[in-house]
Amino acid sequence: MSVEFRLARPGDLPAIVSLIADDAIAAARTGELGEEHRAAFDAIEADPGNELVVAELDGEVVGTMQLTYIPGISRRGALRLQIEAVRVAAPLRGRGLGRRMMEWAVERGRARGCALVQLTTDKTRKDAHRFYDSLGFVASHEGYKLALS
Repeated sequence: MSVEFRLARPGDLPAIVSLIADDAIAAARTGELGEEHRAAFDAIEADPGNELVVAELDGEVVGTMQLTYIPGISRRGALRLQIEAVRVAAPLRGRGLGRRMMEWAVERGRARGCALVQLTTDKTRKDAHRFYDSLGFVASHEGYKLALS
């Protein structure tokens, strides 16, 4: 499987939203492609601390993830890479694409000088937990969220 990883372009947005929404947990909160998604894409694209990445196979977007580089005071001023919204097209799940995406993201973080890679995953995503464990991630913290809208 010859997959290319690259920064997303505006024309990729329908495929990205579709990938993110093709998930029982995220479907309702993602919704249909709309102006709010376009505005978010523009904000991500304009921010040098954010990257929206796609995995492309034979000209088709088959995976996506968002990378956010977070400067911090803790850990001696370390830069962190936050990985969010990792999705692989349903027909390709279980074939190694997610692993390749994560390895690519970790290397990208390393190249930018990150000292730590972190992510969150819903507590009910047991398959995702096994996947991240297999990549060497450690479930070291308990996460909390507060919805504001």
